[in-house]
Amino acid sequence: MNDEQLLRYSRQIMLPSVGIEGQQKLLNAKVLIIGMGGLGSPIAMYLASAGIGHLVICDFDDVDLTNLQRQIIHLGHERIGENKAESAKKTLQRLNPEIEISTITVKLDQKSLTQQVQAADVVVDGTDNFASRFMINRVCVEQQTPLVSGAAIRMEGQVIVFANQGKGPCYRCLYKDDSDEIATTCSENGVLSPLVGIIGSIQAVETMKLIMSIGKPLFSRLLLLDAYTMDWRSLKLPADPECPVCSCK
Repeated sequence: MNDEQLLRYSRQIMLPSVGIEGQQKLLNAKVLIIGMGGLGSPIAMYLASAGIGHLVICDFDDVDLTNLQRQIIHLGHERIGENKAESAKKTLQRLNPEIEISTITVKLDQKSLTQQVQAADVVVDGTDNFASRFMINRVCVEQQTPLVSGAAIRMEGQVIVFANQGKGPCYRCLYKDDSDEIATTCSENGVLSPLVGIIGSIQAVETMKLIMSIGKPLFSRLLLLDAYTMDWRSLKLPADPECPVCSCK
């Protein structure tokens, strides 16, 4: 770690649970973030600012006018029509030019997703549909890669962390295959813009805790936020013994 890095990350290094050793772990880490929308924006911006050495950001969609209400990584009208991953990279490079940022601008199939997950220390799910979440979950379970999952819709949000180390539940234990029939996207239900910032920021915190092996991650704990009343709840999620994804891992 050079002098400029010591100064840049000094406020984190001052924390007894982080120190130089923890910061070095962040600099050595590779994190895969899938989705550069409302959740992916704060996730990527905070992880880049915090010094994650290599961020791989993935999104095949383009920036739309309706995205600008909450997807704060896409800075202004001039980004409309640009691929979200490429737009996000420009912002992240301005925040921290020292880190490595790789972009994936095509939709990942299971084979290509597996290759990316194999190379990552942590996967962060910022997608907004069950089909993507189920595939990401399955690959993370197969590769035993920690998964930080978040979701936000209307005025409700949730975060949970799956260790995927041979015990504990997975995302499929929480939601069944027929969940995809439920309308879950912001375009169909709406979302309060700061809500995704809250949930995405928590996902960033949990990712850093995993990399540095500090604190108490949200392993198998579903953290729920009702922003309308600003009530938080934490529920323990048991493993489903009949889960088709993780019951035999």
